[in-house]
Amino acid sequence: MSGTHAAELNDALGRIGFRRSQNVAYRPSCADCSACVSVRVVADGFKPNATQRKLIKRNSDLVITACKPWSTEEQYALLQSYLHARHPGGGMTEMDEIDYADMVEHTPVDSYVIEYREPSVNGLPGKLIGACLSDRQDDGLSMIYSFFDPENEQRPGMGNFIIVDHILRAQKAGLPYVYLGYWVEGSQRMQYKIRYRPLERLGPGGWTAFENGQSDSAPAPSPVRNTAIEPKELSGLFRK
Repeated sequence: MSGTHAAELNDALGRIGFRRSQNVAYRPSCADCSACVSVRVVADGFKPNATQRKLIKRNSDLVITACKPWSTEEQYALLQSYLHARHPGGGMTEMDEIDYADMVEHTPVDSYVIEYREPSVNGLPGKLIGACLSDRQDDGLSMIYSFFDPENEQRPGMGNFIIVDHILRAQKAGLPYVYLGYWVEGSQRMQYKIRYRPLERLGPGGWTAFENGQSDSAPAPSPVRNTAIEPKELSGLFRK
């Protein structure tokens, strides 16, 4: 993605399940497999449950800043700590400082790094304990990648808090959705994504809602609105 209409193209592709990595939009396409399902939270309908309210209260003293998409050594060090603790052996653990800078800074759209810091001490910025690379789209926030201090026992559930904070930010900004990326049913590592309700999933007929009273382990969709994008909408983005 590049050029004058990069943001519009990213918005349109996001509504049909694509994700952004630097200036590339991608979507899984595997033969005979449709396990990767795009999910998004309906921000306006979100009401924190008891556990989420505790998270908000516990982290109410954090200093949260929406920073321009510039990489820092502090962010990179936190990312490496997170990856080696939570995803050892994963491909991202081999990222160096330049790779991380590319991930953050090579963006053709409206992007931010949301930083989560401990309270300041003696006028100096507090310790960075969480961060999330996020895009602002015309219909919501898209969480590209989040990471946090995995060893901080005083801040359990930091990853969940970052999601809740994004949902509340979307509410305040009047944005309809928070895009969480892909969810795979049965994957324990991805079950956290369906804790935030109301939630929608993308299927062949468009976006459909998870039933509120349904078990998190086996959500089934019910039709709501069809937001599938016609080819002419995408082609129009390339017109001069």
